[in-house]
Amino acid sequence: MKQEVTIRDISDLGRAAEEFLQKTGDSRIIAFFAPMGAGKTTFTAAICSCLGVRDAVCSPTFTIVNEYRTAAGEPLYHFDFYRINKLSEAIDIGLDDYLYSGALCIIEWPENIGELLPEETLRVSISVNPDMSRTISWDDGNGNSRDQA
Repeated sequence: MKQEVTIRDISDLGRAAEEFLQKTGDSRIIAFFAPMGAGKTTFTAAICSCLGVRDAVCSPTFTIVNEYRTAAGEPLYHFDFYRINKLSEAIDIGLDDYLYSGALCIIEWPENIGELLPEETLRVSISVNPDMSRTISWDDGNGNSRDQA
């Protein structure tokens, strides 16, 4: 079944992130499919804030992965595969170790490593609406939807 969360404006981010986390439950690998400027990093920062991450959250465009700690002390890995040109580059950073660690993994530009994503990856789409609000949508079929959002 398709699920959605709407972000009306920047002031609505916290509420939307909390709703998203409640609706996605135990999903540990979340892949955000969205065009440039849709708000992938901004929404990730809101999710991190809801989870009590104290560090400044920024896009790991050049580092590929940033590690944060939640208020509970759990690791949270934030990936940005925009600059990945070959799957071997993702493999070389130890991607499997991160993805199968049990920690929450949030992935930007997952289409660049699609073949490496586990079946249980929750594929999430972020759409920019004409009024500049955002719609976050996904299939809640236990994250097993193989369709890219």
